[in-house]
This record gives sequence, C-alpha cells and structure tokens, in this order.
Amino acid sequence: MHNNTRFTRSASGLIIPALAVVLFIGCRSDKGEPRSSAPAPAAAAVTPAAQPKPAPGIIRIRAGDTAPLTDSSGNVWLADQGFADGETILRAGDMQIANTKDPALYRAEHYSMTSFSYPLPNGKYTVKLHFAETFDEITGPGQRVFSFTVQGREFKDFDVWVKAGGSQRAYIETVPVDIANGKLDIKFVSNIQNPEINGIEIIPGS
Repeated sequence: MHNNTRFTRSASGLIIPALAVVLFIGCRSDKGEPRSSAPAPAAAAVTPAAQPKPAPGIIRIRAGDTAPLTDSSGNVWLADQGFADGETILRAGDMQIANTKDPALYRAEHYSMTSFSYPLPNGKYTVKLHFAETFDEITGPGQRVFSFTVQGREFKDFDVWVKAGGSQRAYIETVPVDIANGKLDIKFVSNIQNPEINGIEIIPGS
C-alpha cells in the first residue's frame, strides 16, 4: 500500500513539469506572426493622375540660314524652317546692323516667300517678326513694299526701310495672336520687290 502511494506521487511529479513545458512552448509559438493558407490580397493598382501637357517654350527661328544661332542672351534660334517657298541669303559677317545687340540675326534673310506655317497647340501667343533692309540695291523708302497677314491680321504696304528708319537697322513687328486651328500661318504678298524677313519668335501664353 505504501509502495503504490509512493509510485503515484512519483509519476505525478514527472507529469506536471512535462505539461508545464508543453504549455510554455505552445504559448511561445502563439506569439509569432499568424499563419494563413489564404493568399495575400493583390495590391490595388495605382492609376496616375492625368498630367496637363506642358506649354511649349519660346520658339525662335533664324530665317535664311541652315545653321542655328545663339544670341547675346544665350537664346538658341533654330535654323530656317516653316517657309513654303522662297530663297535664302547670308550677308557679310562684318555687316553693321543698328538697333540690336544681335546683328548676326539680321545678316541672314529669307525672301520671295509666299507663306510660313508652324504647328502649335491652340492658345494665345505673341509673334515677333524681325526685319532689316540689307539689300544694297534698296537705297530709299518705297523700293521694297509688301503685305503680309499673321493668323488673319493684315499688314498692308509694309516698308522695312520706313519702319526701321533706314537700311541696316533692325525693326521688330509684334503681333498678338490666338491659335485655334493648331498652327501659326503667315502669308506674304509682293507689291514692289520681294517680301523679306530675318527672324520669327513665337512666345506662348502672352
């Protein structure tokens, strides 16, 4: 009788610590990240917000030359482009041009053209047309007279000599325009001698 009691107590002494170890291990494993057989939800697709198209920068075209020009302010003028027809000529590199810090711009000329066109987003622009009379056979007013329209706005009987105050003098005609058909259009008509131009600037949002 005493032996059975002693065995029961001894067995109980072994079982209780073993159960404690099992419970402790179980508690420790429960503290980890939960495990699930379900797949993780897919990340929601992010649709970028529509971005407005950037406005074009200022477009500068040097009429009459196949090479671009960097002016005294560091602005780059593109080579001659956009004209439907006509001829080009370069004047002497040492030709003096008054009323400008950039005489080189006016030493190249596109002449005898009928039109110019350049694709643009619709909107408001300022167009600057650069002229100088550099043809040595033009010696006074009335010897070169032409008309032109800028996006439908008409300039009749335009005389570069009169506008600039003489030969080899820069003159800029500034024209505000509203583009609604996706391009800038300039038309030229000869009256006396040929139309001529030295540069075109297209300034957006002004």
